Amino acid sequence: MTAVLIACAHGTRYDEGREVVRALLDVLRDTAPADVEVLEAYVDVHGPFVTDVVAEARARTSDIVIVPLLLSTGYHTEVDLVEAAEGLPIAPALGPHPLLAEILLDRVRAVGAAEGDTIVLAAAGSTRPGAVVDVERVAAMMADAGAPGPIVTAYAAASEPRIPDAVAAARAEGARTVAASYVLAPGHFSRVIEKADADLTSAPIGADPRLATIVWERWRDARRETGAPAPVASVPAAPVASVPAASATAAPAPAATPARWLDRPRALVSGSRRRA
Repeated sequence: MTAVLIACAHGTRYDEGREVVRALLDVLRDTAPADVEVLEAYVDVHGPFVTDVVAEARARTSDIVIVPLLLSTGYHTEVDLVEAAEGLPIAPALGPHPLLAEILLDRVRAVGAAEGDTIVLAAAGSTRPGAVVDVERVAAMMADAGAPGPIVTAYAAASEPRIPDAVAAARAEGARTVAASYVLAPGHFSRVIEKADADLTSAPIGADPRLATIVWERWRDARRETGAPAPVASVPAAPVASVPAASATAAPAPAATPARWLDRPRALVSGSRRRA
């Protein structure tokens, strides 16, 4: 019987954001264990909506796990996905995770973050308290992984402090500011982060192959709790290569993973910028 991983992103009206998500889906399909099917789904904005994808998958198999392509817990993970799943296992959000901290550090270094800069970890924000806890944990992981300067957390909406306020506070203390875009793909929140006017702003996370490692880890752990047998092939290990200093985009793929999906996402998430 084929197992199904439903990879559920938020959804966006921006074409470049949709392309990044689909590129990540390509990564997941290229790295999927044997007899595991990866299905595309969204919780908001546009289809295929997760409720419809769940219904279609249930008609074929009972071995289904929903993995949110969301960076933190929030209303969508705690309410919307629970309602759509109707008892199916739901993996935790992608963050917090050490690999996300690694990707974020690669992104800020790629745009020129230096020792002593204040890094503003710029997240979307949520009304759910757990989301703030998740972002704070990622900030701690970045610090543990050797961030070049102090890290403060800030949010585009719903939570405090807001990103422009955090940038202004750091600048008032004489620090150069680097906004670390803690969003998956270009879209509404990446634009909010850019408008915060930090001295440097990193690109969104994009279709980095290290995300596949997190997704398969989440799928494996959630599926294990159901008592399902182990997959035919093991899930991929984290690639050791990191993003080159000259690029704010996706890291090189593992040797066994086709590179065809990297070129377009690289162009789409290279929206890092410097403040004039």
